Amino acid sequence: MVDVTADESAAPGALEQVRTFLNTWAVPNDTRAPVDVLPVLAASQVRWAAALPGLPSPGEGDGAAQSSAADLARLRDELRRALGQSHPRSLAPVLGSVSWRVVLSGADDEEPLRVLPERLTTRTAILAAVVEAVAAGRWHRLRACPDCSWVFYDSSRNARRTWCSMTAANGARGCGSIAKTRAYRSRQRGSAPTPGARPERGGDAPTP
Repeated sequence: MVDVTADESAAPGALEQVRTFLNTWAVPNDTRAPVDVLPVLAASQVRWAAALPGLPSPGEGDGAAQSSAADLARLRDELRRALGQSHPRSLAPVLGSVSWRVVLSGADDEEPLRVLPERLTTRTAILAAVVEAVAAGRWHRLRACPDCSWVFYDSSRNARRTWCSMTAANGARGCGSIAKTRAYRSRQRGSAPTPGARPERGGDAPTP
């Protein structure tokens, strides 16, 4: 099941639900075999509410408003392909397929202008969070680990974090530590003398 425990990879606000949704497809550390829990979650409102409490269940609403597991899987793939992009132009078609309304709040509201979907479904709730993240300049900080594909939020000052995490926890594999260990071992192998090789002599050293 998806682990939604707060951790160093957590995203701010509604974007965290998007991150958790994207991680319904993951590569567990123990098996290294891809696992997709989205069909299981989509089939049960109870399981969905436990894993993704901030998103409406795919089964909620009338028939026209419901989101199928297959539709959500396609959306997940599209969003994953756009991770790390400051201007995710590839999402224009999927965002354009939703009817939006602009809501103006009071002057003291932290978000005086919000773009909300006309009809709330699982799909449109996810896309609304994406729109909010893009508008706030945060979407590019959501990215996938190049090794295990775990989606994390890069909260570093320079936004240059590469790996899912430095330790295996909350679903992340700890690829940062693994990469450092590999690099260290590679350097050790590169600096070790070749067995049987004679040490080089300095140019001024006399030949015995």
